[in-house]
Amino acid sequence: MSFLAPFALALGLLAVPIILLYMLRLRRREVQVSSTLLWRQLLQDREANAPWQRLRRNLLLFLQLLILAALILALARPYVEVPTLTSGRIALLLDASASMNATDVQPSRFEAARRFALELIETLGADDEVAVVRVAESAEVLVNYTSDRAQLRNALERAQPSKGIPDWNAALTLAAAGAQGAEKFTILLLSDGGLPQNLDLRLYGEVRHVPFGESGQNVAISALATATDPVRGAQIYARVENYGTQPAEVIFSLSLDGALHSAAPYRVEANSAVDITISDLPAEFRRVEAQLTRPSSSTLPDYLSLDDTAYAVYTPLRAERALLMSSGNPFLERGFAALNVWQVYRGDPALGLPTEPFDLYIFDGWLPPSLPDANILIVNPPPEPPPNDLYAIGALSTQTQVLRVRPDDPRTRYLRFNDVNVRAFRQVRAEWADTLVEALGGALILAGEYQGRRIAILPFNLFDSDLPLKIAYPILIANLTAWYQTPRALSLEGSAQIGQTVVIQPPPEADTVRVIAPDGAATTFRPEQPLLIYAETTQAGIYSVDMYSGAELIQQEFFAVNLFSPNESAIAPRAVQLGSVAEATDAESPQEIGQREFWSLFALIGLAILAIEWFIYHRRLGVPRLRSAALSKFSRTGRRS
Repeated sequence: MSFLAPFALALGLLAVPIILLYMLRLRRREVQVSSTLLWRQLLQDREANAPWQRLRRNLLLFLQLLILAALILALARPYVEVPTLTSGRIALLLDASASMNATDVQPSRFEAARRFALELIETLGADDEVAVVRVAESAEVLVNYTSDRAQLRNALERAQPSKGIPDWNAALTLAAAGAQGAEKFTILLLSDGGLPQNLDLRLYGEVRHVPFGESGQNVAISALATATDPVRGAQIYARVENYGTQPAEVIFSLSLDGALHSAAPYRVEANSAVDITISDLPAEFRRVEAQLTRPSSSTLPDYLSLDDTAYAVYTPLRAERALLMSSGNPFLERGFAALNVWQVYRGDPALGLPTEPFDLYIFDGWLPPSLPDANILIVNPPPEPPPNDLYAIGALSTQTQVLRVRPDDPRTRYLRFNDVNVRAFRQVRAEWADTLVEALGGALILAGEYQGRRIAILPFNLFDSDLPLKIAYPILIANLTAWYQTPRALSLEGSAQIGQTVVIQPPPEADTVRVIAPDGAATTFRPEQPLLIYAETTQAGIYSVDMYSGAELIQQEFFAVNLFSPNESAIAPRAVQLGSVAEATDAESPQEIGQREFWSLFALIGLAILAIEWFIYHRRLGVPRLRSAALSKFSRTGRRS
């Protein structure tokens, strides 16, 4: 046994004054009494009294010396040399990914890694420094390089596992920065080995891996999606994958908007998957939840429960109503009817606009006296001034050579107009509109927003061009269709992964956007930019995005967040690859010497002896009081008699 603070042993000299205090004679107070008959023995003691007396055996003195010895030993910080994994400056990377929630190691892999880290801290040398980095969706430094064991213990005890995918690149880069100025630097990975295969650990210096985990038995929902079939309607697709080495029996349950829709058993062979398609679905639903359970007869364990549940959002494709006001234009009718998002109706300009509303009005060579309150496409505008001074109409132009197509605009995506021939077009100018296709004589296609309407103008007759015969025509119709439809605030394809940021583009009139997580926690935005970034996707489930104008809810959308990570669901422990050589360090065979302090043991012993000494001292004080009270009572009784 050695001491980190041996100078504290000099405090043992405090035993001398304690012993001297016990050798001093008692000094009694003088008091006059009426008779010395009962005080003769006391007087004899007083006559024999001297300043010093021989040290006698005293239990309290012995206990007080033991207390002093225990406290001095604690202050001297005794230690013994023990084997340890590494020393010097250590970056301890604690894997907090989803797979570390596996329960093949009780109570979980994460808890086993935490216990190992706490034991490692107890073996640190006086000059060792440790930083603890929690590796989850982002790298989080729980405590920077320090030798304060209490601070390190508190940081580890606060750490919690996540439910997402770890960012090992960021964590290793952050850890490697600590090598600067260190004579000996080690990165210690406490992980089940689920690191990216293309990660070259040789770039980060000396890296050691302590593996956790025993089994790979796990069955997961690895995919869940919704779609709309033109014939069958809504459909749900799911994949159930068995990452274990034994066949598994599972029950796949599907709930729609919180109500159980169906449940069916499936057998999934080892290291294989089963695809599930469900088409017998109601017409109206939004929230989809799928869950895996085991039959009561199954004895096969499933060590990771996070991937047993998956979520999806169904957004049906609703066909919008388009009214074509034309004396006869099959190109327009067929162009919009070819897209299943439109139900095209024909109207007669001679009869005027019908009273029922439509989502889109297509005016071919004709305009009504007043514009409807909806989106509009104007083709071959008449030469008369439009209603509400919508645009300025000019003369016909034959200068149709295309100069440019507006770049970086979703309305002109994939649009090539250099092979389109137009015989003549009417010159149209509108301050509110963007020129999408510009010719030598003016704008060939214009589009923009006017008084809450989205309006596009093609100032030429389709019969005077070969546009309907070119690939540019269906592309233009599809781009305008996407522009006409109510813009979605979310552009997610499918679901997001845990930890993935979600971009929200609220409508211009929205002054408040509130995102509600599955647990009910709300995040409120006050839009000052056209795009909002939501990064609190830390749990699987369905999130609601509510957009308000004042107190009015003007738009609501949903998105799902899932784990869906084969690297996390494949929980079989894996060796970490250091370049091309597997570098797996066995936690039970350390290679270096550390120091295990046990000053706290002496401190506890000292406190225990102090409690015993206090009890004995106060017990002795109580005995004379009891005797005096008994004698007084006896004397009073004798006098009465």
